Amino acid sequence: MIRMEFKTEVLSAAEEKSIEKAAALLQKGELVALPTETVYGIAADARNGEAVKKIFVAKGRPQDNPLIVHVTGPEMLHGLVSEVPERAQLLMAAFCPGPLTIIMPRGPEVAAECCAGLDTVGIRMPSHPVARAVIEKSGCAFAAPSANLSGKPSPTNAQDVFTDMDGRLPLILDGGECDVGVESTVVSVVGEKPTLFRPGHITLEDLERALGEEVEVSKAILEKLPEGAVVRSPGMKYKHYAPKADVTLLDGTFEQFKAYVDAHADQNPSCLCFTGEAEKLGVPCVEYGREGDGADQAKHIFRSLRALDEQGDAVVYARCPQKGGLSMAVYNRLIRAAAFRVIKL
Repeated sequence: MIRMEFKTEVLSAAEEKSIEKAAALLQKGELVALPTETVYGIAADARNGEAVKKIFVAKGRPQDNPLIVHVTGPEMLHGLVSEVPERAQLLMAAFCPGPLTIIMPRGPEVAAECCAGLDTVGIRMPSHPVARAVIEKSGCAFAAPSANLSGKPSPTNAQDVFTDMDGRLPLILDGGECDVGVESTVVSVVGEKPTLFRPGHITLEDLERALGEEVEVSKAILEKLPEGAVVRSPGMKYKHYAPKADVTLLDGTFEQFKAYVDAHADQNPSCLCFTGEAEKLGVPCVEYGREGDGADQAKHIFRSLRALDEQGDAVVYARCPQKGGLSMAVYNRLIRAAAFRVIKL
């Protein structure tokens, strides 16, 4: 437990003076929580190693988990990367600014604390006006993971940030609900073939269309990362995005799901289900989006996982999303929230 050092202030991001205060804090080496189009993040000046260290303390985050560096555009890349590969240029032209992180060769100005001992760095150009305004006002490229305690579901609104971060940082900018709801897609352009390390709003198919070639998919997206393996991207850890409850994914039809839940009624389970299913299940439920609609599920999944904690649920059975397209991102988050407990019905 870290010492509660701050009286955490929550300010409306719509006020110019709030942006100015956030920029001044970053310039002084302090942390600021702010909205992006994906989830809320904890920002620190990516060139200031002492500032970046504060992120790991505030989150209780392992230091072998690299951080993503946020900039407004390619003009800020000098010193942060040692080269901008052709594939990175194609991806930036197609998707930036937006919910995409591109792993490139690391430059000399990035604080070592951002990179977890790697010779690469993840670069993102957020589209959210608040994140962009803070970068422009401060002049700082900022390192930013999601603004939650390590291992918990990522926050998509300022209240959920405050729940986790009260006393751990000086300022939260409230910019309302995030549009996308899951963290950025992470793709590496270092090496022979481009590799997807974390699925997100920009899908595998989107990447392949933009690059005109096949993109490899890291095994760690849908499987456990082997013990001792190098963590090349955020979101690859074993248990992540998790509520306090024991979550199990049930892969099958609604009828099979209901039968399984009914057969395990002695556990007093709750359910994480698709929109419109709760009334048919007869147990406490949280709905996380329309069946087959990856965008709707992504927007609601983290708030839904937090709602399970707010209900005090101990055992949760979750409906399994599809594994392709945008739903791959939702499945990736859910199997980590469930510590890879998946039952095929």
